Amino acid sequence: MRRWAPYIFLLPWLIGMIAVTLGPMIASLLLSFTDYSFIGSTDWVGIENYERMFTSDARFMSSLGVTFTYVFISVPLQLGFALLIAMVLNQGLKGLAFYRSVYYLPSLLGSSVAVAILWRQIFGAEGMVNQILGSIGFENLPNWIGSPDFALGTLVTLNVWTFGSPMVIFLAGLRQVPTELYEAASVDGAGAWTKFWRITVPMISPVIFFNLVLQMISAFQTFTQAYIVSGGSGGPVDSTLFYTLYLYQKAFRDFDMGYASAMAWVLLLIIGLFTWLAFATSNRWVHYGEE
Repeated sequence: MRRWAPYIFLLPWLIGMIAVTLGPMIASLLLSFTDYSFIGSTDWVGIENYERMFTSDARFMSSLGVTFTYVFISVPLQLGFALLIAMVLNQGLKGLAFYRSVYYLPSLLGSSVAVAILWRQIFGAEGMVNQILGSIGFENLPNWIGSPDFALGTLVTLNVWTFGSPMVIFLAGLRQVPTELYEAASVDGAGAWTKFWRITVPMISPVIFFNLVLQMISAFQTFTQAYIVSGGSGGPVDSTLFYTLYLYQKAFRDFDMGYASAMAWVLLLIIGLFTWLAFATSNRWVHYGEE
C-alpha cells in the first residue's frame, strides 16, 4: 500500500493534467486538420488550414505583424523601466516595502477588464490625456484609441505600466550583487555608467534572462487589453488586431474552430521558437556565479 501512496497523492494533479490540459491539447491538434464548427459535421481537410494562413489570409499576416511589433517594443521598454525603478529603490530608500507594493500593484491589475476599460477612457477623444494636453495649449488632439497611428502605442504604454512584477524580481537580483565589487570599481576610478555595464548587468544577467523569457511569453499571449480597448474588433484598420484576438474572432465569432485550432498551434510554435532562441543565445550574455 505504501508504494501506491505517491500515486494517490498525485492523482488529482494527473486527472487535472489529462482532463484540463493534455486532453484539450490533443483535441485541438486534431481539430486543426479539420473544417469544424460548433454545429454541423467535422470534415478532415489535412493541412489546408495551415496553408490558408500563410497564402490567402491577409488578416492573419496583419495580426502577426501587430503582435511582433507589440512584443519587440513593449517588452524591452517594460524591462528597461522596471530595471530603472528597481535600481532607484535599491539605493536604500525609506519605506521600501511600501514603494515596492505600490509599484507591484499595476502588475496585478494590468490584465484586468476594469483597467482596460479605464485605459480606453483615459486615451479616448475626451479622455484625461487630451484634457491635460488641452489645458497646456495643445489643439486638434487625436482620439488615441481610435487612431491607427497611436492605438497600438496606447497598449504598449499599458504593458510598460505593468512593470511591477519584473521590477520586484530585478530588485531581488540587485540586492544580491556584492557591494565589494562597486567599492573596488570606485577605487579604480570607474564611474556610474561603467559600474552599471561592467558590474550590474553581468551580475544580474540571469535575472534579466528570466524576466525576458517570462514577459516575452506573456506579451505573445496578450488578449484582454486588446479586446476591451478595441471593442473586440481589432481597432482602426486592424492596428490592434493581436494574434490572440484574431484567433478569438475566428473561433467564437466566425465559428471556424478548425482554423482557430491551427492558429493556436502556430502560436505555440512561435512562442517555442523565440523561447528556444533566447536559451540558445543565453550562453553569450548570461553569466552565472561560477563564471
